[in-house]
Amino acid sequence: MLERPRRNRASETIRSMVRETRLDLANLIFPLFVVDGTGKKEPIGALPGIFRFSEDYVVKEVEECMNLGLRSFVLFPAVEDSLKDKTATYSYSEKNFYLRIISRLKKEFPESCLMSDVAMDPYSSDGHDGLVENGRILNDETLGILGKMAVAQAEAGIDIIGPSDMMDGRVQHIREELDDEDFENVAIMSYCAKYASAYYGPFREALASAPKSGDKKTYQMDPANKWEAVREGELDVAEGADFLMVKPALLYLDVIHLLKEKFELPIAAYNVSGEYAMLKAAAANGWLNYDQAMPEMLLSFKRAGATSILTYAAKEYAQMLKEGRLA
Repeated sequence: MLERPRRNRASETIRSMVRETRLDLANLIFPLFVVDGTGKKEPIGALPGIFRFSEDYVVKEVEECMNLGLRSFVLFPAVEDSLKDKTATYSYSEKNFYLRIISRLKKEFPESCLMSDVAMDPYSSDGHDGLVENGRILNDETLGILGKMAVAQAEAGIDIIGPSDMMDGRVQHIREELDDEDFENVAIMSYCAKYASAYYGPFREALASAPKSGDKKTYQMDPANKWEAVREGELDVAEGADFLMVKPALLYLDVIHLLKEKFELPIAAYNVSGEYAMLKAAAANGWLNYDQAMPEMLLSFKRAGATSILTYAAKEYAQMLKEGRLA
């Protein structure tokens, strides 16, 4: 007898009944870029539809997202060069606008989930994620700075600490610092497998945070390596991580799937700026239908095993869902 799998595709009702993977707004985390001052909503050339927001505007943006049902956000600060130094002291300063914005958002939207970024590069005059000395990135000397940064963010009201620096041992150090300051309920989403990727360009434009010299290949992972991600995952789990993240996402679906198979922790995928910009550019040229291609891309991350997806398309997806434009 001829087998007919097409019977289960005969109508949208049947297709939806047997659908294996479902993407919900609760899975999405929306990245937001913030700047000091007021009255600022600055477009980012390489990220169509994405802006740098001052405090007043980011409050409005989060309110719009919350009304759409989108509740999780990761915040990135664009810091003036005059505030940067070799040891990133502004990152934990009481005058830091980033910490002030976190406090206000958490006060006005207590039901939101706010995730931070922990790395030196937004605040470093060298533009690296770690402390630089004679051209070398110093691992252990960086940990104390990251710990201070994480505690300051927890004090401001952050829910999930996001160490994106890729220094060895940073998850354990941050966990110990948080616990010592009675922030044992603040979670850590470790950038477990963060690759030295060519797809971060628009993000670095958004923050003006590119390295002043050299590259990040001594601490970010080699794109050729897959099993090294498992080793990184084992270390981060042992050190106290609550989530493991793979960055980028679209080009590393195999790594997302591998970590999902190997670990019981939730796996996050960062749909990075270059992946988003690439899709936007193709759609602008009429080569792809964005409203069809974007949801398919997000679904691929979920299908590969991601529990959480950081994506610049999160608000657009929420709008499409509300308007009934998702098949």
